[in-house]
Amino acid sequence: MIETLAILSTALLFGGMALYAFGFAAFLFTALPAPTAGATLRRAFPWFYAFVIVVSAGAALLWWPVDAVAAGAMLAVALSTVAVRQGLMPAINRATDSGARRRFQWLHGLSVLVTLAHIVVTGWLLARLA
Repeated sequence: MIETLAILSTALLFGGMALYAFGFAAFLFTALPAPTAGATLRRAFPWFYAFVIVVSAGAALLWWPVDAVAAGAMLAVALSTVAVRQGLMPAINRATDSGARRRFQWLHGLSVLVTLAHIVVTGWLLARLA
C-alpha cells in the first residue's frame, strides 16, 4: 500500500510539473498579452514551487521504507525547489523589476533548467518502476 502511494505521489508530481511547464505557462503567453501573462505567472510560481516541495517531500517520506534511491531523488527535488523558491525566484523578480534583462534571461534560464531536471528525475524514477 505504501509503495502504491509513493508511486501515485511521484506520478502526481511528474504530471503537475509537466503540465505547468509545458501547458499552463505556454498557454498564458498565447491567451493573454505578455505583460498580463508575465504578471500572472509571477503570482502563480510561488504556488507551483510550494506544490513541488510538498508533493516531492511527501513522496520522499513514502519511498523511504521501500526504496532509498527513490526517496533520495524525491528529497533532492524537494530541497532544490526550496532553494529555487526562496533564492532564485526572488532574484528573477528583482532582475525583472530593475530592468536587468540580461540577468533576468540568465536566471530564468537557470530556473527552466532546474525544472527540466526535476521533470527528468521524476520521469526516470517512474520509468525505472516499469
